Amino acid sequence: MSERPQHKRRPPPGGTRRGRKRARVCPTALLCLAGFLWMIAPSAVAEQAHAPDPASTSAHAAAHESSAPAAGHGESHPELPNIVTLLYRAREDTAAGVPPWLAFVHRFQDVFFAWLAVSVIIVLVRLATRRMGAVPGRLQAAVESFVGGFRGFVVGILGPSGERYVPFLGSLFLYIWFMNLFGLVPLMKSPTAALSTTVALAVCVFLYVQGTGLRRLGLIGYVRHLAGDPRDAVGWALVPLMLPLHIISEFAKPVSLSLRLFGNILGEDVLLGIFAGLGVAALAFFHLPFGLPLHLPFILLALLMSTVQALVFTLLSTIYIMQVLPHDADEPPVRAAAARLPAGESSVRPVGLESGGAGSG
Repeated sequence: MSERPQHKRRPPPGGTRRGRKRARVCPTALLCLAGFLWMIAPSAVAEQAHAPDPASTSAHAAAHESSAPAAGHGESHPELPNIVTLLYRAREDTAAGVPPWLAFVHRFQDVFFAWLAVSVIIVLVRLATRRMGAVPGRLQAAVESFVGGFRGFVVGILGPSGERYVPFLGSLFLYIWFMNLFGLVPLMKSPTAALSTTVALAVCVFLYVQGTGLRRLGLIGYVRHLAGDPRDAVGWALVPLMLPLHIISEFAKPVSLSLRLFGNILGEDVLLGIFAGLGVAALAFFHLPFGLPLHLPFILLALLMSTVQALVFTLLSTIYIMQVLPHDADEPPVRAAAARLPAGESSVRPVGLESGGAGSG
């Protein structure tokens, strides 16, 4: 008799239970969640503080609602219209009124465009890594070039141990860069033109830096770092002065990060809005059938400044991480390379690494 062929049981799509990896909570995801909650709170406060007065006239209420909400700074400013504001204005004058979902999106449009930037980044990365091959395509080559260049940038500042911080800093740069560029796309809005968004980003960096300092230095080492790392009697005598100054400087870092990014991106949006309005006004002044694109040269300038501001925010975050790392364990790359030289070449030292500073005689 012929034996019945035995069919092997296929394993489940997720693999065996023993082979499955345990899900771990990513600290970056927790920081992003904290930043999202931080973005929502100032936007709601700003909307409640600047709600139209019921006793005011209908014209004043219409003008107040049509203006774009400036979440975080509470003042309207000239800017290019976005798709959410246009839809809100179109449905506001109809008999049906504004649907609840559109009113919600209009109220939190900065958060909406921020999540839209996240979605665009996820889609691009997914398309670039969907079919990895030995001969990369254009999108895969572009992503690999960015990852390699950014990794070298971070490792050049933090040393070899800085590779663990590349995912956080790279995600931070891409997120800020895409949000900055959104203001240059027609019918889009830059979320970083709102103070609530930049404050959320700065708070995420602040929590990440302080958590890195506590994890790498320990509690006692972290307190010594805040006290100025005293090593002699003079250093301990200056602790009452250095400790409060260092604490104030730590809290001043997120303030400077948020205000710098907010001011530059808001200035770009205001500049584009003003010159676009002047181009439209040229229709009546010069009796032209079309407006003048007076804001076009400033779009090129804003494209450069958006990249520079994202890079500056990431560079300062990298420097803040470097300041809380243990100095003995994280040597500069030049000193580490000099330590690996053969014995016969040990006399060749980079200038400035030794206490003498000058070259050997």
